[in-house]
Amino acid sequence: MDIRRLKEEIITYSQEIGIDKIGFTTADPFITLKGRLLRQRELNYQSGFEEPDIEKRTDPSLLFDEPASIISIALAYPSKMKTHVRGTKTDRRGIFSRSSWGDDYHIVLRNRLEKLEKFIVERYPDARCKSMVDTGELSDRAVAERAGIGWSGKNCSIITPEFGSYVYLGEMITNIPFEPDTPIEDQCGTCNKCLEACPTGALVQGGQINAKICISYLTQTKDFLPETYRSVIGNRLYGCDTCQMVCPYNKGMDFHFHPEFEPDPELAKPRLKPLLSISNKEFKNTFGKTAGAWRGKKPIQRNAILALGHFKDETAVGELEKVLKHDPRPVIRGTAAWALGKIGGKRVKEILSEALADERDPDVLEELEGALEKLNHETKA
Repeated sequence: MDIRRLKEEIITYSQEIGIDKIGFTTADPFITLKGRLLRQRELNYQSGFEEPDIEKRTDPSLLFDEPASIISIALAYPSKMKTHVRGTKTDRRGIFSRSSWGDDYHIVLRNRLEKLEKFIVERYPDARCKSMVDTGELSDRAVAERAGIGWSGKNCSIITPEFGSYVYLGEMITNIPFEPDTPIEDQCGTCNKCLEACPTGALVQGGQINAKICISYLTQTKDFLPETYRSVIGNRLYGCDTCQMVCPYNKGMDFHFHPEFEPDPELAKPRLKPLLSISNKEFKNTFGKTAGAWRGKKPIQRNAILALGHFKDETAVGELEKVLKHDPRPVIRGTAAWALGKIGGKRVKEILSEALADERDPDVLEELEGALEKLNHETKA
């Protein structure tokens, strides 16, 4: 089989099945990445969602018998909604990051990779393939960078010349020795807009992120959010787009190539108050197909409560009172206490005092006492 011709056929077919960009690279170990990952671990900058075995993350031969090359794919996604919805002072809304708009991209990209695998095996019967998207051992970004999909920006995203950084990535290890493509030279230059705009300072320096304080990570945690970051999150329910929105290479980038990624405005910017009482079944039926649902409803509800506190939404006091007094989860009750403290007012003080008399969980008690202390201090001032 002519490998060069097969590569050309794969490129053509990838375009036919809705892959916006494809690149090829060797299956050599990712030596530079390994050094960076070891340093990240040393600094305790890893989120904990990653594959813990750094050797597996950087050596394809540990995942695949005699790998010869890796195929990287990219699919562009929208940065703007075709139909807009806006919150009001009495009906506030939250926001899901663009990476969670439409159907779960993991499923969409796996579908494309499955088609690509089938195509390759039909033409090269001895072919063996192993595909992965996001949750696999390899670093999608490291593969994409080496395969010429784009360069790794200072915001730790792959930036493509064609679509900016609004792309989903996936890859396929194979035993076919394809000719590797040429990586794209870094084009960030002296620009530091993403570092300057990062709300929590998670972008420590160009190309290095402290994942533990990145808002994208924080919105996916299930415990109490550290006080330092509660107000910074704003009305974000899942993920954060700030470092992408300020990137000059993303200016004017908005692609609607794939119907699966088109956002339902009511899901991408949902009303906050109804989220406080949504059942598990309702949550699954409403948000289950999105990437932002993978951690369940608890982080989304906690973030919705934080958003109501951020907005100081007085119309939400009744809903927050119900949560504070009746929700069985301490994190949700305690966060409601914090949000009520941000809203303030005579009625809120009464609610907090009543809850304080009945509460037994030490973490929630601490939140209640802190909220009341804040309100009492403001009253004296």
